[in-house]
Amino acid sequence: MAAIALTAAKKGGAGIRALLGPILVADVPVRYYAFAIFYMVTVKLAAAMLHRAILGAWPAFETASVALMPFAVAFSTPFQAGEEIGWRGYALPRLAARMGLGRASLVLGAIWALWHLPQFYIADGDSYHQSFLAWAPQVVAVSVAMAWLYARTGSLLLVMLLHAAVNNTRDIVPAAVTPAPGVFSIQASSVSWLGLLVAWLIAAVLLVRMPHAIKEPSTPSSS
Repeated sequence: MAAIALTAAKKGGAGIRALLGPILVADVPVRYYAFAIFYMVTVKLAAAMLHRAILGAWPAFETASVALMPFAVAFSTPFQAGEEIGWRGYALPRLAARMGLGRASLVLGAIWALWHLPQFYIADGDSYHQSFLAWAPQVVAVSVAMAWLYARTGSLLLVMLLHAAVNNTRDIVPAAVTPAPGVFSIQASSVSWLGLLVAWLIAAVLLVRMPHAIKEPSTPSSS
């Protein structure tokens, strides 16, 4: 809402159409859909394999709700517009114009992580009193992945799909610990730290391969 209001005040209806237009960009190569859907699954399964290799045992896997995850991702995707119009649609291009896409993805990731801090104090929430210090750096890594995907495709729809997939597949290998250690504790599960490692290995590759600018959505030619 803030992004739309600011855009309307400065650029009027044309600006609003430009801001919201990338939500409708769906004609992108299949590999980018695969990246959006399987990014977090890959991070978590790689963390599980590292857990097995380093610690000699598999972590716990979530099996009861796996069949529901695709439906949860599909249902959740449209609602991610509420965040992504603001973060990637409005803020990222403006930060990138000042500092480049790579740095902008890192700065925006830190802001995005801090924006979520209040949820760590919501009783009965899944992140209640979990370690924010272990969680926040992974959010910055996810921000890099989202910036790379948006830059490559020019599609907010793909970023919304990635956001929905991250939210709904992250517990395929649960990372929360009981009892909760505290918001600013450095105590976190092995899965959390290994997932953070994998996410940043991916982020490092994507930062090196980050485009210089966000792809402009293609417009269909008139017949």
